[in-house]
Amino acid sequence: MRHLTTSGGRRLVPAALAALLALGGLTAPSWAAPEQDAAALDGTAGCGRSAGLSTGNHTIMSGGRSRTFRLDVPTGYDPNHPYRLVVGLHWWHGTSQDVVNQNFYGLEPLAEGSTVFVAPQGIDNAWPNTNGQDVAFVDDVLRTVEDALCIDTTQRFATGFSYGGGMSNALACARADVFRAVAVLNGAQLSGCAGGTQPIAYLGSHGVVDDVLNISQGRALRDRFLQTNGCQAQQAPEPAPGSGTHVKTTYTCRDGFPVVWIASDSGHQWDARDGGQQQSWVPGEIWRFFTSLTSTTPSPSPTPTSDPTTTPPPAGDCTATYRTVNSWPGGYQGEVTVETGSPSTSWSVSWPLSGGTVDQVWNGSMTSQGDIVTVRNADWNGTLPAGGGTTFGLLGSGTPPASPLTCTSS
Repeated sequence: MRHLTTSGGRRLVPAALAALLALGGLTAPSWAAPEQDAAALDGTAGCGRSAGLSTGNHTIMSGGRSRTFRLDVPTGYDPNHPYRLVVGLHWWHGTSQDVVNQNFYGLEPLAEGSTVFVAPQGIDNAWPNTNGQDVAFVDDVLRTVEDALCIDTTQRFATGFSYGGGMSNALACARADVFRAVAVLNGAQLSGCAGGTQPIAYLGSHGVVDDVLNISQGRALRDRFLQTNGCQAQQAPEPAPGSGTHVKTTYTCRDGFPVVWIASDSGHQWDARDGGQQQSWVPGEIWRFFTSLTSTTPSPSPTPTSDPTTTPPPAGDCTATYRTVNSWPGGYQGEVTVETGSPSTSWSVSWPLSGGTVDQVWNGSMTSQGDIVTVRNADWNGTLPAGGGTTFGLLGSGTPPASPLTCTSS
């Protein structure tokens, strides 16, 4: 099957739509509020040491096969500064190099050295995500990059166009506890949606005259996260064909999880332009959205040569402290800080329910037995150094947990 594009990778032949579909199956975040304890915020393993990867193409093993990704590291990279991370996903029959050629959807010039950019390469230049293999590949890419570079784990983002938009949506569904936000450009449910029940900041952009992936498919993706993010219903006007304009709707949603929808008088292209304009408004809108979701992760401090007043790490196994970061009638959003007194490879936190329920947890895995709730570490945040820490978030109804919580580690 042939696929026709412009040099900017904007077009897919309409006849390919059926086959393509068959392949698929601005407030600061309250969990990173300024009052958060800095001890609970960590950079990745790559912080504090020389960069282990450089700009260029890299190959890793994922799912038993060799796969590649392009990495762009900022000039003047500082290993003591946690960087924002943006994953750019190519369109159908596009490549990771095409994403580089498009300046990571126009975001890299706007970043001005503040961000590490990654462009994974899909199998056969596509993102079918069969049995979750492409989500697992992105997991492996993040693990590789974060072992080598200093990344802010509260500032991971993903974006993509067309099939890449579908893959961005799959990450929003399956990895809402990993990515802070996604921007889906003329996307549809092409790569599946395993999960889709946890809130994540979401931006969707789509053309009203898209003849490859109809705008109704983009609306369907948006509507899932309007529900998941607890957004209020409101009108989302869209421009008329031939108007040469775009219309942006910002929904009122649960604090920290905004949804933005932008409809434009354009076809199947990521870099929509208003009538008579040379520059696309899309990169600026994505960048404003991503950077509005601020982080307070501090840069790692140099190890002092002598400091007799340094506070020792917490004694014992581990400690878990709860705080409420947001509340509304009948419900609340909470955060639990886990700190270890000795190195650990896993941890668990439990507490009794005092009426009500725990409805969602992110950055951890929840089970319950009777009136006891237990949250265990996710795959990526169980290993902690002595004196290290991490956090997990939760949404609940009724009475919030009371500190201290029961914490164990091994």
